[in-house]
Amino acid sequence: MSYHIDDYDSALWLLKKKGPQTLIEVANALKITTEGARFKLQKLANEELASSVTQVKGRGRPQQVWSLTSTGHAQFPDAHADLTVKLIHLIRQTLGEQSLETIISENEKAGIIKYREYLQGANSLEERVKKLAEIRNQEGYMAECQKQDEGYLLIENHCPICAAAQTCQGFCRSELNTFQYVLGENASVERVDHILAGARRCAYKVSPQ
Repeated sequence: MSYHIDDYDSALWLLKKKGPQTLIEVANALKITTEGARFKLQKLANEELASSVTQVKGRGRPQQVWSLTSTGHAQFPDAHADLTVKLIHLIRQTLGEQSLETIISENEKAGIIKYREYLQGANSLEERVKKLAEIRNQEGYMAECQKQDEGYLLIENHCPICAAAQTCQGFCRSELNTFQYVLGENASVERVDHILAGARRCAYKVSPQ
C-alpha cells in the first residue's frame, strides 16, 4: 500500500524531519499518549515505512528507537526523478559534460535572481536565513532555520531533486554557491550534513563574517 501526499501520517513526517525517535519522544512531539504513538508507529511498520531497533540511550533499560525505512523515505517525492536522470544522461551523451555544466550554471543564475527577489527587505543575517528557509520549504525541501550560539543552521530534511543530484553532483555545488551569494558577503556558509554522503538530511552552518 502506498501513501498519497494527503494521507501522510504525522509520525511519518516526524521521523523524516527529526530522524530516529523513541516511542516517548514521538508521543511528546505529537502531543499524544504513548499508546497513540505506538498505534501510529505500528501502522507505519505494517506498511514497511518504519522499523525499530533496540538501543541503550543513557542509563536505564534499552528502548526501541524508530526510524524510516527506505520505503518510508521514498514516500516523499523526488520531483520528476526518472525523467530528470534520463535528461542528464542524454545531455552528457549528446552534448558533453561542458554543456551540462553550462545548464547548471544558468540554473544557478536563475535561482539567485529568484531568491534575491524573495529576500528583498530582509536586512539582518537572521532575517535572510529565515527567508531562505521559507522559500526552500515552499520548494519541497522541508527546510527550517535554527539559531545557534554562533550563527544559524539551515536544515533541509528532504531533497526533492535527490536523483538528479546523485547523477550529477554539480547541482549540490551550485546550491552551496547560491546560498553563499544570496546570504551576502558578511556570511560564511558551510555544508555540515549531506544526504549524498549518507546523512539523513542536508544542513548548512551559516556564520557571520
